[in-house]
Amino acid sequence: MTKRITISEVGPRDGLQSIAHILTLEQKLAWIEAEAAAGVTEIEVGSFVPAKVLPQLADTGEVVRRSREIPGLTVAVLVPNAKGAAAALEAGAHKLTIPLSVSETHSLRNVRRTHAQMIEEARQISAMIAELPQEQRPHFEGSLSTVFGCTLEGAIPDAQIARLAEQLRDAGCHEIGLSDTTGYANPAQVRHLIRLVRGVVGKEAVTGLHLHNTRGLGLANVLAGLEEDITTFDSSLGGLGGCPFAPGASGNIVTEDLVFMLEAMGIDTGIDFEGLMKARAILREALNPEEPLYGFAPEAGLPLGFAYAEARV
Repeated sequence: MTKRITISEVGPRDGLQSIAHILTLEQKLAWIEAEAAAGVTEIEVGSFVPAKVLPQLADTGEVVRRSREIPGLTVAVLVPNAKGAAAALEAGAHKLTIPLSVSETHSLRNVRRTHAQMIEEARQISAMIAELPQEQRPHFEGSLSTVFGCTLEGAIPDAQIARLAEQLRDAGCHEIGLSDTTGYANPAQVRHLIRLVRGVVGKEAVTGLHLHNTRGLGLANVLAGLEEDITTFDSSLGGLGGCPFAPGASGNIVTEDLVFMLEAMGIDTGIDFEGLMKARAILREALNPEEPLYGFAPEAGLPLGFAYAEARV
C-alpha cells in the first residue's frame, strides 16, 4: 500500500471532554501548534456546547479563531445543534460534524434530542452553510454515533442505520462518518457497516472512521477500514478520550501508534513521529500528573532502521 491517509486528531475535543482539569487557552494552542508542526493536517479543536455542560470546551470559539492562523491546518469542530453551528460558522471553522446517534436512547442522553429533531438540526445547519459565499462554506459531516452498538440499547438494526444515513445525506451533509462511540466494533462489523452505508449514500460520501480502542481492536479495525478504502481516521494523542455519556466507552485510538503502524506499512501520513513526541510532552506537562497517557510506540520508540513511507523534510 502506498496511498496517503489523513489522520484527524480529535484529542483537543474528544480527549479533553473527559478531563476534569481545565487546560488554559495557551496550553491548548501549544498542543495544536505542535501537532500541526509535526504534519497533522486536520485537528478537531473543540465542541460548541454550553459551558455548563462541558466547561473544558468553553473557549472553543477562541481556539478556532487562533487555530485558523496555522497554515495548512483544517480546523474541525463538533456541533450538537444549529445554535452550536452558528457559533462555529462565526468563528470560522473549516469542518463541522453533527453527531447523530443511531441509538435514540443515547441521542436523548447525549444531546437531548430525538432522531427527528437531530435531522431537523442538520437541515438548519445545511441551510446556514448554503447562505455563505462558496469559498467560505465549511465541510459538513453527519456522524453516525453508536453505529457499531450502544451500551444502552445494544445492537442497532441495519435498516435503522441505513435510514438515518440517508436522512442525513438528504438533510445536506456532505459526508457520513461512522463512529464507534462505545468501543464495540470488530473488523468484520467495520467492513459490513461501511458497505451498508455506502450502499445508501454512495462510496464517495463515506470516507472516515472514528474508532475507539476500548476492547483492544482499534488498529485491527483501522486495517479493515483500509481494506474498504477509508481514507480518514480519527485518533487522539496519548489515547485520551471517550464519550462521557456512554458508560465504559473509554480509549480513542492512540495517534502515535496509528502513525507508526501506517508508516511502517508504507502508507504515507505526512506526520513526523518525533514531532508527535514533542506534542505529547506538551500535553503531558499540561495535564495533571496522575492523568494517564497511552501508547505502545511512544514507550518503545521507533525500531532500528525505521523508514517513513515518504521522505520527511
